[in-house]
Amino acid sequence: MSEQDLLLREVERITNSNVLHGSESLRKLLRYLARHVVDHPGTPLKEYQIATEEFGRQPDFDPSVDSMVRVQAGRLRAKLAEYYASEGAEDPVRIELPKGTYTLSFRLRQPGEPDPHVVDGAGDGSRHQGLHVSVPHRWPIAVTILSFLLAAALTALYFTWRERPVAGASHEEIPATSLQVFWRPFLHGPDEPWVVFSNAAFVGRPETGMRYYNPSRDPVDSVWDHYTGVGEVLAVHKLDQVFGSLHRNIRVKRGSLFSLDDVKNNDLIFVGSPSENLTLQEIPGTHEFVFQRLDSGTRKGDLAIVNVHPQQGESKYYLASPSYSPLTEDHAVVAFVPGLDPSRSVMIIAGTTTFGTQGAVEYVCGADSLEELLLRLSVSDNGELKPFEALLHVKITKGVPVGTELVSLRKLATP
Repeated sequence: MSEQDLLLREVERITNSNVLHGSESLRKLLRYLARHVVDHPGTPLKEYQIATEEFGRQPDFDPSVDSMVRVQAGRLRAKLAEYYASEGAEDPVRIELPKGTYTLSFRLRQPGEPDPHVVDGAGDGSRHQGLHVSVPHRWPIAVTILSFLLAAALTALYFTWRERPVAGASHEEIPATSLQVFWRPFLHGPDEPWVVFSNAAFVGRPETGMRYYNPSRDPVDSVWDHYTGVGEVLAVHKLDQVFGSLHRNIRVKRGSLFSLDDVKNNDLIFVGSPSENLTLQEIPGTHEFVFQRLDSGTRKGDLAIVNVHPQQGESKYYLASPSYSPLTEDHAVVAFVPGLDPSRSVMIIAGTTTFGTQGAVEYVCGADSLEELLLRLSVSDNGELKPFEALLHVKITKGVPVGTELVSLRKLATP
């Protein structure tokens, strides 16, 4: 077995470890950095190169504005230290990511040598034509045998884990770190958070036809608030699953029954747009991406998300597909803002349609998508989530959200 194969095998051992379980972006980054050292020895990696090649950033990526690569590298560095302090303590080869560089170093453990030789993939290319590790002549055989044994053991453990029953898994498995970090403000309060879902005010009856309540012409006692959207129902179910995996219960209430006293005394997660979730109109809400019905133009009367301070390349208004065509896209807002009581937290998750809301909730309940958001917010594993507003684009097929991407992000000033 070549030295390159030995080192790549160690990388695969780490990516399949419990430490990196659920951190797909860190697994991909580790593989990318290792392959670069093997394929391009002596060539250091730049932040811009990693951002555009590995994370799909646009050619205009500016490291001075977007710290995504630095944050991700810091998280990987911490995970490597955690791995070698636990399940990788006896690994024959150790991988490090020295501070100040994006090039991996490989260190071989040798008996009786407390300070083993470090081989760094960066530096003078004339000194590193390939990966070279200086070891006693009998050690390559032992290292190879040990690597094969460890790989076989890990493979067996992997298939054992994959075949185990999944009943109750949502409550027993260790949740992804990104979920813990993002939802941390709602996990440790004295009471479970309220999830408040929108239910629009209708008039009429199901058997004769229904329409939205119009306060200028409809009496209040004619309102029916018995209905909510499919997306809100599935969104609440998804949130319940995620909070269950985080060992935290949620309380659920429809928006029409919510009061300002509830707002003052609880951590809140609002699901659905303020055009239907009327409680949102009475509490601090979004300021950068605001829901508003258009009063002119070809889409007059349609609900839009207004980009209050559009940046270069951004639109002023974001809407769902027109009502005269199939619904194939929507836009949604995810916002984390302080409550009326500064010690309380409020999360707002809302699309202009019920399916946009569902797509946004699925986005904040997915480990990989949350890793992307946390990177853009520069929040580390031990960091604190600060107020922000995010704009999302949701792709929809036959009434099902099939893809959600981050369009724009605003970090808000901390009060």
